[in-house]
Amino acid sequence: MSSPRQPLLGVALMAIAGIIVADSAPTLIAPGCLVAGTCAGITLFRSRTWLALLLVLATFWLLHQVRKSDAPGKMLSLRLGDRLRLITATGTVTSEPKLSPNDYTTFLFRLSTITIDGSTESNAAILRVRWKGDPQFGDFLRLRGLIEPVPPAQNPGVFDLRSYLARRDVYQNLFVRYLEDGATEQTGGGNFIFRTAIRSRNWMQSNLSRGLEDSPEVVALITGMALGIRHDAPDDIEEPFQQTGTLHLFAVAGLHVGIIAQLLWIVTSLLRLPRKAAAAAIIPTLFFYSAITGLHVSSLRAATMAGFLLGGIFFERPVFSLNSLAGAATLILVFDSEQLFTSGFQLSFAVVGGILLCRDWIFRFLLRAIATDPFLPRSLVRRARLLFEAIFRKLAGGLAVSAAAWAGSLLLINVYFFLFTPVSLVANLVIVPLAFCVLAIGLISLGAALFSSALSIVFNQANWSLAHLILALVHLFARLPAGHVYLEPPHWPDGAHTELVVLEAGAGAALHLRSGKSDWLFDAGSARDYDHFLRDYLHARGINRLDGLVLSHGDSLHIGGALQLLDEFKPRSVLDNGAIDRSSAHRALVVRLADRQLLARGSVFSPAAKVSVRVLHPARGAKAKAADDQALVMQLEIGKRHRVLLVSDSGRSTEKTLLASPNDLRSDILIKGQHYRGESGSPEFLDAVQPRLIIATSVDFPTRERISDDWEHMVRARGISLFRQDRTGAVELKFYDREWQATGFVNHETLRSVTR
Repeated sequence: MSSPRQPLLGVALMAIAGIIVADSAPTLIAPGCLVAGTCAGITLFRSRTWLALLLVLATFWLLHQVRKSDAPGKMLSLRLGDRLRLITATGTVTSEPKLSPNDYTTFLFRLSTITIDGSTESNAAILRVRWKGDPQFGDFLRLRGLIEPVPPAQNPGVFDLRSYLARRDVYQNLFVRYLEDGATEQTGGGNFIFRTAIRSRNWMQSNLSRGLEDSPEVVALITGMALGIRHDAPDDIEEPFQQTGTLHLFAVAGLHVGIIAQLLWIVTSLLRLPRKAAAAAIIPTLFFYSAITGLHVSSLRAATMAGFLLGGIFFERPVFSLNSLAGAATLILVFDSEQLFTSGFQLSFAVVGGILLCRDWIFRFLLRAIATDPFLPRSLVRRARLLFEAIFRKLAGGLAVSAAAWAGSLLLINVYFFLFTPVSLVANLVIVPLAFCVLAIGLISLGAALFSSALSIVFNQANWSLAHLILALVHLFARLPAGHVYLEPPHWPDGAHTELVVLEAGAGAALHLRSGKSDWLFDAGSARDYDHFLRDYLHARGINRLDGLVLSHGDSLHIGGALQLLDEFKPRSVLDNGAIDRSSAHRALVVRLADRQLLARGSVFSPAAKVSVRVLHPARGAKAKAADDQALVMQLEIGKRHRVLLVSDSGRSTEKTLLASPNDLRSDILIKGQHYRGESGSPEFLDAVQPRLIIATSVDFPTRERISDDWEHMVRARGISLFRQDRTGAVELKFYDREWQATGFVNHETLRSVTR
């Protein structure tokens, strides 16, 4: 840190420390100014390294504190509260609009004025807008719609958009339902450089995809690698890249910037420009390329590092890589200190830091395997041996870079993607050189497009072949046994022997049971739920294969995601409702399942050593007009002390049948959905169950799926705690030897109870 040759390393570390302290502390701007001013004054009279570093820490602490306090988006959110309101707003589009599959365009919108309850005022907050119009970056719009807070993530393990946008001071969604509720009042506004960069990117994207219109996957791969365009790439393309540790190819970074810099250096050499003039031309061009690719952290880091390296030419001094990396981090944090808390910033600098710190050590370690006697003259070594050494050195160099990058990102990849990818060591060694060729040919194609469209298409066809080869190799590496494993992030054990997570699936259901080393799933939600949260949740829990799947009834909102789940998680046992129904989703599953166990009243099974399940309804071969009246009712006995009753979407008729049976319905926890008629949870049934806690689904539409106020009052009047999942999100139940605990994921409401 105190080395005079790499002073920016200490500066970057102190900047990071100052931001972390400021983010976790209350806003104290006046004391921050006093501390920073005092440090600056002392440093002027007593030049000491530790004083200078303390000044940096105080400065970044103050900088982040000021940004926290100057947050118009947060102030507007506090003022509006959680209530849905109708507003009229004018402002400017500040992000590139993205078109969603439902034809709505999503973009960030910086307010100029806002009209609430007939009162108009100036405001500089940023909103996230959904509108059916076709705005462009920099357009000035007038919009009329409903404003509400950005909703939080409802289930663990999924991307938390609310937290991500909060780091950008965006707290509110504005939904403009109809096209005519918005109007473009002025075009061509916004930052000129960004507008030019977006137009340049659109031109490049159009030319790179010319002649490849019938291969959308190839186009998505080429434009993603060359221009960093990821929103056009389907998830089924990105997932194998993620599983093989090669997703970084879609993030414009050092590889891309290095190629651009190399080509520009060749051009300036051919033009016989002096070294300083060449550097002066290349540096802004690299930053413009970063703007073209969306100003992501990885491209900004690479461009800034290249700027430091080329900047050494002006001062005729050697430039060190770690110092340049630290300088890039410091500059990015000066402009936006919130970047420190993003996965992109952390991964980008962790990977490059790992390469700079570990590459040479790994390379020397690998060379020991083929080292010849150092006292043996090279002239006496056989040519075959020399050729072997040369080839091995090349391979060892690539493997050293791949291993160093993998080591640098190992922990963060597990934290953000729940992955451990040993196959990435080999996959990157094979795929990165091919990606280099794709990028180089893409740049040549863009250059050729300036003179000849036909020649550009020829290069695009060459890229088509390479892109297909890359896709085939990535899928091959992704399918290798133990090539990638999903692992739950490390956490401190709390002593619970069984967990039951009731996921928030709207009007559907999905419950995850973990006891010991067994993982079972009760229902799989809808097909949409599986894509939106269930797959991510299971990966976040480190589940690569399920031990069992239980299907409660034929409702597609409960079992629609089972087909995809069977392909990916391959449950060892599938237990199905034996009742006869008319569900097309259920029939498709029956055709797919060669071996399934049918459940009916009286069935008993044990998912784990401390859990047994007894089926209370329906009877074998039972028929009903509605699938909800055939739903499995199961009573879980956990640790021989706790009972949980799962009634799914059962209604009053099922409750009457259960009350007429001799079964002991008493349970600590009742987990229920809503009957299709909206009738369930009768007072007589609750008196028989005597639950301490009810976990119930509730959605606003259709209205029958929403918990009524009268029923909620009746439940609470009986002294029963109610967790409504429209307020709590997912609910995590933990069972200990003598007690259980329930916690809501969204509102963190907690209920603890000693076994009766």
